Amino acid sequence: MPKDIEKLPKKLRENLEPGENVLFYTKKMPSLEKPKWLVVTDRRIIYFDEKILGRYDMMSIPYEKVEKVYFVKGIASTDFQIELETGEIVKIGWMKKDQGVKVMEAIKQAISNIAIEPPTLTKKKSLTKEEMILVKPKESVVRGVTATPRQAMITSEEKRDPYEELLKLKKLLDEGVISQEEYNKLREKLLKDMGL
Repeated sequence: MPKDIEKLPKKLRENLEPGENVLFYTKKMPSLEKPKWLVVTDRRIIYFDEKILGRYDMMSIPYEKVEKVYFVKGIASTDFQIELETGEIVKIGWMKKDQGVKVMEAIKQAISNIAIEPPTLTKKKSLTKEEMILVKPKESVVRGVTATPRQAMITSEEKRDPYEELLKLKKLLDEGVISQEEYNKLREKLLKDMGL
């Protein structure tokens, strides 16, 4: 967690959930307005637009809803956008080039920590631009605050007990952490991986 988390606006810090860790943040300081913030935590991406007189706009995007993250840095400008499962696209055009790369790495790390399968990160570089595209596998993110890291949930083949793995999935379904559809897909994949 960044040591200087106290630099985040008080209202933003108040909106963090108990135990939520901030992995990275960046801000834009407009000339006549309060800053705009993009915060990457271990649970979600937060866009926080600070206003005067204690007002603010905040968008919280849980990793479960993220389909793709796209960052392009060109000679004169940058383009950062998050594509949601619903097809909605959230664009943030003010990010500095070096900050965009760090944001992408932090998002990749956060999704990898809660995913059964890691996300795919593609990088392309030409003479005038560099682009990074992070794609989350369809069924990969385990939903909820109590999500188990990928390393703990899927251990080596020798140590996997199919019954225990199925019990874990059923518990996630019963707690409402994953949907019935996600449960069915993960259960089918688990059984297939184990040759059952």
